[in-house]
Amino acid sequence: IGKEKFHKSQHWGYCNNVAMLIGEGKPGIGGEPLPGQKLKSTYSVFPEGVGSNAPVWVAFDKQVLSFDAYFEEEVPYKNQELYRIRHCKIYFYLEDDTIQVIEPRVKNSGITQGTIVRRHRIRLPPPHEDQFYNIDHFNINIEVIIYARKYKIIDCDQFTKNFLRKMGVRLNPPTGRPDDPYTKERQKILDSMKPLRPYERIDTLKQFLDHDGHVLRFFCVWDDPKSMFHDPRELVLRYYLSDDTIDIKEIIPVNSGRDAVPLFLRRDKLPKYAPTGLYQPGTNTSRTVLNVLGKSGHYILDNRKTGAVHQEFYRDSDLKIGAVINVWGRKVILCDCDEFTKEYYRTRYGIEDFTPVLFKAPPPPKPEKMFPPYTGFGSEEDSLCSCKGLLPKPPQKDFKKFMEKDRSGMESNILRFLAKLVTDSPIDKDRKFIISYFLSDDTISVFEHTEQNTGILGGKFLERGRIKKPGQELFKSKPSEYFSGENLFVGARVCFHGHNFLLVDADEYTFNYMEKHANEFSVADIGVILKKLKDVTELRSQEIRQVFAATDPEHTKVIKYEPFRDLIVSITDGVFSEHEIRTLGRYYSVREEYEMDLHFLLAVAQEQLKKNNFENFEQLSSVLIYNDREKCGVLPHETCRTICKSFKLPLAGDDLQALLTMFQDDRKQVEYKKLVDGLNWRKNQIPAFRMIKDPLKTEDDWRGQPPSFAVKRIKYLPLLDDLFGKEE
Repeated sequence: IGKEKFHKSQHWGYCNNVAMLIGEGKPGIGGEPLPGQKLKSTYSVFPEGVGSNAPVWVAFDKQVLSFDAYFEEEVPYKNQELYRIRHCKIYFYLEDDTIQVIEPRVKNSGITQGTIVRRHRIRLPPPHEDQFYNIDHFNINIEVIIYARKYKIIDCDQFTKNFLRKMGVRLNPPTGRPDDPYTKERQKILDSMKPLRPYERIDTLKQFLDHDGHVLRFFCVWDDPKSMFHDPRELVLRYYLSDDTIDIKEIIPVNSGRDAVPLFLRRDKLPKYAPTGLYQPGTNTSRTVLNVLGKSGHYILDNRKTGAVHQEFYRDSDLKIGAVINVWGRKVILCDCDEFTKEYYRTRYGIEDFTPVLFKAPPPPKPEKMFPPYTGFGSEEDSLCSCKGLLPKPPQKDFKKFMEKDRSGMESNILRFLAKLVTDSPIDKDRKFIISYFLSDDTISVFEHTEQNTGILGGKFLERGRIKKPGQELFKSKPSEYFSGENLFVGARVCFHGHNFLLVDADEYTFNYMEKHANEFSVADIGVILKKLKDVTELRSQEIRQVFAATDPEHTKVIKYEPFRDLIVSITDGVFSEHEIRTLGRYYSVREEYEMDLHFLLAVAQEQLKKNNFENFEQLSSVLIYNDREKCGVLPHETCRTICKSFKLPLAGDDLQALLTMFQDDRKQVEYKKLVDGLNWRKNQIPAFRMIKDPLKTEDDWRGQPPSFAVKRIKYLPLLDDLFGKEE
């Protein structure tokens, strides 16, 4: 019958949106209650739909009601007390209706304290032992019975009060906490007792905890009168704030002849001595002991310190710059201190004057080291290294610069210029040279372009190496100056070992590198160029506007590069170099739509990606979308280039640059979605290469390097607006 009742009363249902075996409130067949079953009311104080639908262990996670309570415990085996008042805490956990009772531990109580009732659900006292305690059974100034022990709730915390009020519970006023009679009586006895041995407490723990590791450091000097040469002895005094002790260390100069000792004065309290001399051992103690019972050997401490010897020690208030302290009969002058000591005295005592005491003359200035002139044997750097030490060492190269500027992947870090000889010889006028400047070690090499039927053999014209600037003395002490990257730009005249060259052009990589590192190359810094041009043309703004308007009679707002260059040269009277004019034209140039066929570029790029098995197009697209904070579909040119390089795309730097240029708009923002779709050879494969519609014509062969894209048309209105402001 018991099993049948259990199976009939237990059903599968849902509790807090979780399927479980429940059945205390489930009726039998026809809705009739089962034998012995008590149906509970299903109404709620809150209307349906109010509050969260989350399970209770989620909605009330880490929420606990805390009640202050006490209970009386009988003491039948002692005459001093009949009962005890024991204070405790009752915790009600909202997530699962469990209860925990904890008694705070009291020192020297002699009672086992701590957890009285472990956390679990507790049944109500009879005759309702079939039910459990819930939130409705708790309030202030009521009694609850837990396992036959009666607890009186006297108060609760603020969170509990607020929660019960929200649940519609009217709180009773809190009651006072009763005192334990025996504890109160015992405290009176302890207060009235006078100990026979008064204890003098000397507490140094707080000072140690507050100032542990804090040390004041002073730089001192002691003029030893017994020294033969009366030279001052330099000392370092350290005052430890944790226990008011002092130690002194001597600074022994090199080759002074003195023995090196660890400390001049070991760490201890430094006394201020009286004229009578030292005290005998046992005279000065921290406590005074009195013998009150003669030979019996009973002693007590003297609170009044009758006959005690008071001795003063140096404290932090006695130490300051310029003070003279007595270190066991030696007069030591405090001359200076460190920054921590200055800050300590500034905040603690308000001292602001920390002028050091000068006790010795400043050292004479070191004579400038002069090197002998260059002899002509070997390199200048190698000869200079033999003069810096007894053991000659090879000259050290700039390894950091070599690692940063050496060839890395598609980055060559080589600046290439097209040059011509500056000569009157009709044979040498048409000779063309390629000057390569290596950024890793500042070396230069020159190759001559091969021309048929000229009678001149092309190839290597000058071996790679550093080239000195002309007009320098050969045998001198100072190192020679060499050509650097700042000296090479389009329009520059350079002399290499007696050969005068005119740099007439550069490849696209050189222009891009110099514009990216404009802080190193002033001729490629558009800000410097605009400021320089504005200083020259500021007083002729109206005239210059008319000159540009006359060059554009059809009002297309665009002019060709050649008349633009002639205008800049005439306006600046030849002050601008060719490279500065080229930088200005590149910045305000009109991007040609079909300078190079887009399909051809994509076909070449897809072929390279396919050969290298590159398929991370989804990750590349995700990174580009992540960097697009405004979700506008475009990113800056440099950002796209950096992200593509981080994925190690197997594309040449110039090819990647051309592709990004093709997909950027007028504001130089790259449409990265179209770029990734064009490179994706899996989904958008271009079947075959197409020929370039408008191939670039250039007479200069860069020996495998792509030529620089020619600047054809210039938008002059933005230039005029940047120089003189927008015209009203």
